[in-house]
Amino acid sequence: MSTVQRTRLKLLAAAAAAGALPLAAWAQPRNISLIVPFTPGAGPDAVARIIAPRLSARLGTPIVIENRAGVSGNLGADLVAKAKPDGNTLMVTVNSFNVTPGLYKKMPYDPIADFTPISRLGTSFLALVVNAGVPAQTLDQLIALAKSKPGALSYSSPGAGTTPNLAMEVFKKRYGVDILHIPYRGSAGATTDLVGGQTQVMMIPVHTGLPFVKQGKLRMLAVVRDTRSPFVPDVPSMGEMGATGIDLDVVFWLSGPAGLPAAEVARLNREVAAVLAMPDTREAFAVQAITPEGSTPAQLSEYIRTDIARWKKFISENNITAE
Repeated sequence: MSTVQRTRLKLLAAAAAAGALPLAAWAQPRNISLIVPFTPGAGPDAVARIIAPRLSARLGTPIVIENRAGVSGNLGADLVAKAKPDGNTLMVTVNSFNVTPGLYKKMPYDPIADFTPISRLGTSFLALVVNAGVPAQTLDQLIALAKSKPGALSYSSPGAGTTPNLAMEVFKKRYGVDILHIPYRGSAGATTDLVGGQTQVMMIPVHTGLPFVKQGKLRMLAVVRDTRSPFVPDVPSMGEMGATGIDLDVVFWLSGPAGLPAAEVARLNREVAAVLAMPDTREAFAVQAITPEGSTPAQLSEYIRTDIARWKKFISENNITAE
């Protein structure tokens, strides 16, 4: 056999061996863009940064977090709604997603039809806090102060339509108080001005408010749920003070554009469940006062659908608008 013939045989053998390898061994790993429709440091961003590296390791795929804040989360959500359903674009969001359809007459997307729910990720709790300069030491004292000076107190929120905004509106209606809403473009500005005294009151995630409480800059009057939070057991709940039925948990979840293949949804749901069960995930969530909580895609879909209907009704009945 000639040298040329031997060379050809070697090339053919190499090609055959290459063909026997799985395609994944030759394909370059794709990047998954994980869209967070809120500013860095916000609750969904914190959740995304805990989940992303662990999910990336399980999928064997790089995950890049992209903060696309604006219009109460609508800007980033719209990018996901219009993305190809190939699994390369996903979103970590929060239940303010369920509020904006009731606030905006024209939405750039259909919150039900344009997304594929994958899994819940976790829940956290809101707390009612006041600037340390506010004379109210208890919830009852805050209510009395607000009623004695209608419109004199103001509350900050990360923006119109966010969960803290609507939670405060529920509180105002429940107690018949007039507290002025000052919306910001993200959690950072809202919290900074609260701490600085430019605003006096805020519904804030427990983990966000707690460091300022420990520094003596804020006072935590109550957690917004029927029972106390395990993360701040010394802070009374609104339920135990007579305001039952206003549990307003902050719910985080993972979704993608409509049309994601069922097999891909099942795979992502399975891997997310595995990530949420990891001890180090639970520890990282606990630092943020978040409880890991998964779901099936169907359970998440039903939650989103019913919560949108609930908020549309509340917003309409109370004439709340996007400020």
